[in-house]
Amino acid sequence: HIEDSLTLIAHIPAGTARAIDLGSGGGFPGLVLAIATGIEFTLIESDARKAAFLMEAARLTSAPAKVVNSRIEAARVAPASLVTARALAPLEKLLPLAAPLLSPGGVCLFQKGSAWEVELTAAKPFWHMEVERFATPQGEGKCILKVSGIRHAGDDL
Repeated sequence: HIEDSLTLIAHIPAGTARAIDLGSGGGFPGLVLAIATGIEFTLIESDARKAAFLMEAARLTSAPAKVVNSRIEAARVAPASLVTARALAPLEKLLPLAAPLLSPGGVCLFQKGSAWEVELTAAKPFWHMEVERFATPQGEGKCILKVSGIRHAGDDL
């Protein structure tokens, strides 16, 4: 998973100073990216055991990471210009979690599996966004979705 996480680096916009990783679990990709890039990451994880692990891993590696042990919906964190997630939820459920945490002009980098097209089709009636897809060396239908310009379709009314 480390190599998989590192594939996101090429897609992080230049000048990104702060980022939020949703459902950080074992630290992929957020903790890995914090260590590799020096970008300040907020790692949001609802499972207390996983959050404790992340706190200790961040301390031991001196990673520029802050751990928030909370459900994403309840997390009190300032929006960031980059939001990441790996295998957390389908886009239709992921976008409403990510959108409030994304600062204007920001981007999301989501690591997705082979069902990404189905997820995108399901989300499009509810969300307007620009999506770029990048293949990953891991293959097997895995990809990175770079999502920007996110707004709820209901906001057009």
